[in-house]
Amino acid sequence: ERYSDNIEYAQSRHRETEAYMQEAVQLTQRARELALQGANGTYSTQDRQAIAAEVNQLLNQLVETSNSRGADGTMIFAGDRTQTTPFRAIQGRVPGFDEPVITQVQYLGTINQNQTEIADGSYIPLNFPGNDVFWAENQSVFSSVDATPYVVQSDTSLRIDDQEIVLKSGDNIYSVIAKINDSGAPVRARLDTIQNSLVLETTSPHQIWLDEEGSVLKDLGILSDVGNAPPHNIASSARVFGGSMFDMLVTLRDQLSAGDTIDIGGRALGGIDSGLNNLLGRLGTLGSMDERLQVAFQRTEAVIPEITQRYSNEVDVDMAETITALRLLEFTHQAALGAAARVIQPTLLDYLR
Repeated sequence: ERYSDNIEYAQSRHRETEAYMQEAVQLTQRARELALQGANGTYSTQDRQAIAAEVNQLLNQLVETSNSRGADGTMIFAGDRTQTTPFRAIQGRVPGFDEPVITQVQYLGTINQNQTEIADGSYIPLNFPGNDVFWAENQSVFSSVDATPYVVQSDTSLRIDDQEIVLKSGDNIYSVIAKINDSGAPVRARLDTIQNSLVLETTSPHQIWLDEEGSVLKDLGILSDVGNAPPHNIASSARVFGGSMFDMLVTLRDQLSAGDTIDIGGRALGGIDSGLNNLLGRLGTLGSMDERLQVAFQRTEAVIPEITQRYSNEVDVDMAETITALRLLEFTHQAALGAAARVIQPTLLDYLR
């Protein structure tokens, strides 16, 4: 029954997640329509400014959607930091708008997932990190440090997208790259052909998550030595490419406001298409999980009566049989007491003594 309760809770949580993802899909599809309109050279400056204003409203709504809570009050897209608002919107002045508007959106959640057990040793995620769901492009981090002479100084480890990578003293940059690529993390490492610096690139749209015990990625110019937590620990000298859905809408809005029709039909539209495909892919994953939950629930419900009966056979008492045995014991006890009384009846001699 505990598994059944867990399955029903997971299904409820997934339905909430699906509803907000569907809302994000609708907002993204509308933004795509506006990008196509804005790329049309026949629109006037005023027309494009009006389209930019609508894109800005879509951006505001997408931030609200990404910061949604479930029925239990916990954040849906914050990873396992369920009491933290996952996305923080930073506002600033933008040409064409009288009031401050969103210029950047930062992720404050984690990449960890809360899970629940739906069968013996079988678990399923309850939530999804927002920097996966609302990401538009593959992300790349380009170091500016020449990595060819680098050698690991002592045994250490680093984590990329929560995959641990163990490095040994004496490993050169090619060994480091090979270990990263063999780690199973959805990230590929390589050397930049121009600067001979380390490059990390995700293999699917999401925000790269880097951490380490030592200083390998700091020495290689990927991470900052300031001490910020991921994902805000990238070195200021490193170049980062590949943004979120929020970045795509900010770019689209600003390009519309500036009248850059060529750019509107370029990166902005391409990024929106990529983000839309990512959202639809996440919805597909959610659908496959729902099928798994349905199968698990049916199996659990079918097993419960059998387990209950087996437990009953082992533990429950046959009342008629128990009462008969109890009365037999009482009769035997009374008979024993009567026999004992007859054997040791007091005599007049006992009293005279």
